[in-house]
Amino acid sequence: MDFKIKYSEEQLADMMQNKSINVELVNKNFAGYQALTDGDKKALQHLVNAAKMMNNVALEQDNPYNLSAKKYLEENAANSSHIARALELFNSINGVSGFNGVDEQPIEIFENITLLKGRNFYPQDLNIEEFHDILIKMLKSGKIKEVQNILSARTMVRRDGEELKGIDYTEYFADEFSYIANELEVAAYYTSNNEFKEYLGWQAQAFLQNNEDMDMLADKHWAVMQDTPLEFTISRENYDDEITPTIYDNKELAELINIHKIEAVSKDMLGVRVGIINKEGTDLILKFKQHLPDLARLMPYADKYNQTILNGEELKQTMVDADIVELQGDYAQCRGGITTAQNLPNNDKLSVKTGGGRRNVYHRQVRMSGDKSKQQAILDRLVDKSLHQYFDKEADHLFVIGHENGHSLGPGSEYQNAIGTYKHIIEEHKADTISLAFMPYYVKNEVITSDMLKKIYVSYIVGRMFLAARPHHMLPHRMGELIQFNYLLEHKAISFNQEGLLQIDFDILDNVLHKMLDETIAVQLSKSPTQAENFINKYTQWSEYSAKIANVHKELGLKPYKKIIRYF
Repeated sequence: MDFKIKYSEEQLADMMQNKSINVELVNKNFAGYQALTDGDKKALQHLVNAAKMMNNVALEQDNPYNLSAKKYLEENAANSSHIARALELFNSINGVSGFNGVDEQPIEIFENITLLKGRNFYPQDLNIEEFHDILIKMLKSGKIKEVQNILSARTMVRRDGEELKGIDYTEYFADEFSYIANELEVAAYYTSNNEFKEYLGWQAQAFLQNNEDMDMLADKHWAVMQDTPLEFTISRENYDDEITPTIYDNKELAELINIHKIEAVSKDMLGVRVGIINKEGTDLILKFKQHLPDLARLMPYADKYNQTILNGEELKQTMVDADIVELQGDYAQCRGGITTAQNLPNNDKLSVKTGGGRRNVYHRQVRMSGDKSKQQAILDRLVDKSLHQYFDKEADHLFVIGHENGHSLGPGSEYQNAIGTYKHIIEEHKADTISLAFMPYYVKNEVITSDMLKKIYVSYIVGRMFLAARPHHMLPHRMGELIQFNYLLEHKAISFNQEGLLQIDFDILDNVLHKMLDETIAVQLSKSPTQAENFINKYTQWSEYSAKIANVHKELGLKPYKKIIRYF
């Protein structure tokens, strides 16, 4: 392959120097690291080794040229400043191509190497029409099990004559998974915590067996850990696969998979997070935990679906704040943003379907990064002076706690998957709306103050709804934020005065947020891609207000790229 770089050295330097933000992870001088036992320090290094190998897996999943391109860049960077700059960009987006959250078209580092709808989960030359035709023919010829494998979240799909076949991750990535499993077993030997030791043992075995039950058992052990010194997460999220969800757009195919009771789940992009648990931060997060059963009962249409958060009166949710040592794979694909927290396993996972719990992990180093001077300039240019006092980064962290808890509430995967390509937008928008709508509940129960409530509202509207560019469907978080911005405008909860400055009607905001939540849950319950599409189209118009806000962002300078600074 001839790797011809599309950008000049000057362009790459501008991207990486002037348009990027550093996210600095934990080093060995960090107090939390120094406080670990010698055994846990040794365990931590083996967990980092496992994470680095998982990055090779994610690169292979993402694009067929990633690994060879990375090798080319690394081997030649020392002899060419141009190639060295390209390697910086590659490491930022963790691949040869990806969206940056600002430009409508994906960033593509090399000529003739593009971002693929099916990533490398599917054959590079497979289009959606052919994909549908092959599946229909296979189903009609009785190859039900084969189609189930193709539509599994954990298979790489390859051509098999005129058909397709799904190859389980444990087979396709056998060498990489064997290395990772060995590192986890060594880490388990060294760690001081028996609960963490047991989880690592189960997770190691899950990498070695083509058996979804092993993933389930590992997930169940991971999800109940609350008092461990270290954090190790296998992330299995499926935002990137644009091919699998399209089967719900084909009426004949959708009917066939329904007849054969096949659940089509987008492919899991794998990642690894390694961290050190921060007790003080965790104690703050746990203040929100005890109220989740009440929120589940307060959800709109709560009598129409089961919520995974509850098993009788037992709350199946653990929560920790983590100082981050390593982010690799899916976590390191900084394409328009970087994960500040996560609530796993997702509803499509067997552990959740069989009654297991979920776990929230928050990323301290990620949320502490940002451009403070630019944020103040945004306030000065776009927000009424009376609201400035309420902008607070800590308030945004409290919003994120509510967002991650929101993923545990509401309709499950049966409803989410049924709306096809729109499921991620609706689900992320739902979690945002739950967080905002239920914050007054936390005031009532003295978890936060009424002053902090205003800070959460202002910090969210200004810090998140004020978008720097018009989003597209591959940025579900940004699409959700645009929905909320337009909804609040339409219902007059927010407005702009003659000077073009934001004003908020706090007296009606609560009612508007609950109305938006009702409509959102109704979309999920409808199981209708058409209804989801109509809702999204209605509230993602790019208004004059959004255009003005985006122009201000551009005037002040955009920094869409992230550089993860690692020390282990």
